[in-house]
Amino acid sequence: MKRRYFGTDGVRGRYGGPVVNDSFASRLGAAAARHLRDLGVEPGREVLIGRDTRESGAALQRAVAAGLSAEGFAPVSLGVLPTPAVSRAVRVRGATLGVAITASHNPAEDNGIKFFDAKGIKLTDADECGIEEQMMPLDLRVTPPPTGASLAVLDEAASEYVAAATRLLAASSLKGWRVVLDTANGATFQTSPAVLRALGAEVIGLGDAPDGRNINLGVGSEHPELLCTTVRQTGARLGIAHDGDGDRCVLCDELGMALDGDEILTVLAWHALQNGTLLRNTLVVTVQSNLGLDAAVQAAGGRVLRTPVGDRYVSECMLAEGAVLGGESSGHIICAEVSPTGDGLVAALKVIGVMLATGRPLSDLRGLLRKFPQAAAAMTVGEKRPLEALPAVQAAIRAVEADLGGRGRVLVRYSGTESKIRLLVEGADAGRVQAGLGRLQAAVRRDLPAG
Repeated sequence: MKRRYFGTDGVRGRYGGPVVNDSFASRLGAAAARHLRDLGVEPGREVLIGRDTRESGAALQRAVAAGLSAEGFAPVSLGVLPTPAVSRAVRVRGATLGVAITASHNPAEDNGIKFFDAKGIKLTDADECGIEEQMMPLDLRVTPPPTGASLAVLDEAASEYVAAATRLLAASSLKGWRVVLDTANGATFQTSPAVLRALGAEVIGLGDAPDGRNINLGVGSEHPELLCTTVRQTGARLGIAHDGDGDRCVLCDELGMALDGDEILTVLAWHALQNGTLLRNTLVVTVQSNLGLDAAVQAAGGRVLRTPVGDRYVSECMLAEGAVLGGESSGHIICAEVSPTGDGLVAALKVIGVMLATGRPLSDLRGLLRKFPQAAAAMTVGEKRPLEALPAVQAAIRAVEADLGGRGRVLVRYSGTESKIRLLVEGADAGRVQAGLGRLQAAVRRDLPAG
């Protein structure tokens, strides 16, 4: 069954639009509850709901809770909480389901809904299809937006998450460290600085004054420019940036240069291979990651497995292979011995752990990865027609691949969360790569006008 509402990372879109609105959210909550019952889960079980700082989050939380309550389940509010902390709370508390109300790195006008199973793992495609099947009869009637629902509150999830993260490093191990931290005016604006300060660091905060409308606005993992500038100006040891819900991590070295997820994964995999702690000697990444990552990991004695784009596909592969490290170039990093889902704070602490253990600055460690030249673009499209039905695009893909001569790759895919097509060309020669991207962009403009 093709999913109608779910993308690569939950349901997402403009709040008040045809999908992400209070009425839809209440029906989605009810559908999730019905799917749980189909799986044999008895009504009455707890469902934990956290959200990021968007002003639409509280209304969507009430709406999802209303749907769950109508079908006999017990929703519990976690308040504003990073998405990985929602996953942790589900596991620790023994809840039957977790819900994160967030649009991640998207602008404040958007919002979305992610689900976690009882193990704190994002739902599979099959589960999401099951929920959508339950939506069908609910779509046939008009459900008014809920006026409110009785909702229990669990306040300690944030403090428990902070305490657990603080234990990942030795007490006072960051004494004397100056760290610039950009929390994107999002869900981590209290938790991440609390952890770093508890470990002894001096924290210079950016994007730490959410007002409901400024999440990801010129700050966070999608906009590391201010982070890098501030690191250089303040002489910080490193910079850390999250996205709006805290499941991503982008770092900045002491020279003010940003590191993406591929560089973070290379550092972590290399160190684990050196110490014999990378289970199965395996790193799991997506098709989006740079080919240089494969070369670096293989040189250190490991292997790389690739999945479709989406950190939940990385997680599924890690579970199947018994791997403990994986992630995406976007900064979703999964350290499975700590959390089964991406956690930007955990990723940052793990890299700091490598810096402490080796005594090497981040500018030195990042040299472990020598990237292949890569050019990428995201283009807005009016519709998402099947890629195989786009003659100009298909011809361009074949031509670019032929020009690369087996020493590179072309990746063309639609975004799972936005009306965009994403293009990537990678190869040994930077000029051929850039020319190839231009050829693809021209083909997209012919086949898929923005509308």
